Amino acid sequence: MSAQHHSSRHHSSQTRRQRLHDLLLALIAQQGELTLMDEDVPEPGVSAEPARWLDRNRRTLQRYQALVRTAVTLDALLDAEHPWDDNADCS
Repeated sequence: MSAQHHSSRHHSSQTRRQRLHDLLLALIAQQGELTLMDEDVPEPGVSAEPARWLDRNRRTLQRYQALVRTAVTLDALLDAEHPWDDNADCS
């Protein structure tokens, strides 16, 4: 692979990553208050608190994953509608 071809692929990859990042930030901004992962593991004991903590973090992670999948899907739709020219400056 030539250095120019490698450089063009690298630029295209960086451009796509930036687009995905921008799409994800826009989706997050529309979410209002986004729940963060809870890092404080409750002490195991008689209550069901550790199970609730785990379930809460699982749901939060699933929400993050849904946002990322949505951003990837939107990016793919953008590519399908308006294919990017790898030789063009996309800035």
